[in-house]
Amino acid sequence: MLPTYGLRRVNSGRPWLQNFRRSSIFSSAIPAIQDAEESQFDKPKPKTQSYFPKRGQTLELVCESLAFKGKGLCKVADTGFVVLCDGALPGERFLGRVTRKKGNYAEVSKVETISPHWDIVDAPCEYASTCGGCKTQNLLYEAQVRAKEQQVRELVIHVGKFSEKDPEFSSIMKPIVRCDIQFHYRNKMEFSFATKKWLPKELLHEQEDGASAYALGLHAPGFFDKVLNVNKCLLQSEPANEVLAAIQECWRDPQLGLSPYDVHSHDGFLKHLVLRTGRDVKTGLPELMVNFVTSSYKPVLLKPLVQKISTIPEVVSIVNNINTSVGSTSVGEQEYILHGKSTITEILRGLTFQISANSFFQTNTWQAEVLYKLIEDCADLRGDGSEIVLDLFCGTGTIGLTLSPRVRYVYGYEVVPQAVSDARRNAKLNGICNATFVEGDLNKIGENFGKDFPKPDVVISDPNRPGMHMKLIKFLLKLKAPRIVYVSCNPATCARDLDYLCHGVVEQNIQGCYKLKSLQPVDMFPHTPHIECVCLLDLC
Repeated sequence: MLPTYGLRRVNSGRPWLQNFRRSSIFSSAIPAIQDAEESQFDKPKPKTQSYFPKRGQTLELVCESLAFKGKGLCKVADTGFVVLCDGALPGERFLGRVTRKKGNYAEVSKVETISPHWDIVDAPCEYASTCGGCKTQNLLYEAQVRAKEQQVRELVIHVGKFSEKDPEFSSIMKPIVRCDIQFHYRNKMEFSFATKKWLPKELLHEQEDGASAYALGLHAPGFFDKVLNVNKCLLQSEPANEVLAAIQECWRDPQLGLSPYDVHSHDGFLKHLVLRTGRDVKTGLPELMVNFVTSSYKPVLLKPLVQKISTIPEVVSIVNNINTSVGSTSVGEQEYILHGKSTITEILRGLTFQISANSFFQTNTWQAEVLYKLIEDCADLRGDGSEIVLDLFCGTGTIGLTLSPRVRYVYGYEVVPQAVSDARRNAKLNGICNATFVEGDLNKIGENFGKDFPKPDVVISDPNRPGMHMKLIKFLLKLKAPRIVYVSCNPATCARDLDYLCHGVVEQNIQGCYKLKSLQPVDMFPHTPHIECVCLLDLC
């Protein structure tokens, strides 16, 4: 009899080896921490008396919970050895084949589902099972947010080293904020062109030749060179889907002479199609930017597509980014306007933002309103215009600019030149004169960093997935600003940085000087494993 949440070998009668103890759900932190290159938090136990599945071995598994990045977490019965499977959901019993072993956990690919997961629902998207963009679309939304909340909690306890026995812990950990709009919430989607459609194994017999085999869609999970053809995406706006359908209808026509870029031979013209949705400031109606990313500048080739999609009322901007590199980035070295204007607009917290083809902007505008309100609440500004805000990793300045009406001055730092340029332009657009945005790499700050601005009352830090560099941690601990609002898109590195700021780093003789007052998970992207967190730290 297979134990609950267990694992047994299918292709061998080898008996179980001796116990190998692991903490229960903290196992979900393992890959996340290793991604952050902080594996010292999770040192594996000695391997001499442990059961380790072998590569290529087929196992019968039951998924226990969701690990970070949305992978299903299973454990070896009687040993607790961790096995992760992409696409497995809690309660699902399935056959999995071991693809690789990483010392303290193994990864498997799903071969066959024996019985379905708990809280199952029908995924409305026809590509949900193969696309990889919405890994949990067939999981009840309430179960999705429960899993995300639990992941954050476990990471804060085991990586952040905050004790759940602390009487204040329950008040520090806030329940996750749900996203009221669970489809059509993305204001930006990037599709790729390819010379050959990627098909799952069961559909390989439908493979076509010639132009009919060309693909425009999303990368198959784990492949940079394989593209799943997509005619409609339920995460983007309806006008964006109308544009995608119009292009799919005609771009393969041999008479147009269009060819998809081949990432292996580096031949071909069309690389990416990027669709961005904004809002008209006066009417509040959607407006769309279409960005064709090509390997060279040949506007005559794009003219039929431009003529076709420019008839769609919401399309107000069509641009062409030229990317001559062999890489797969959608950012061009040059940009040309093919139709309409060079930017679209969006409204956030009462401010107007101009968005260019390569601007960074919160991908879920609706939930960004919620997120920024939480940030403002955590900042707890007096509102008398006396406070200084230091906005680290400021991007296009959206957070700092939304706070600017209530403070004396905002100083923003960002490494991406285009983002800094956009921040300055958005400040001017909104008549904001009490904000300065500086280009600089916060991972490479020197001893003079901090001498160009007065001591801040509030620090906002919104780093990318790797979190904050130790140089910046040391700076903040020396600066001793009264309040830090830490905004994170990676709960694992967030928990690590909270540990440093609050508890210090014993090995480096660094003392923490902050107290974690609240941690608020926010679901910014339903049906995906991504989680945002807003953390408030007060100076001790």
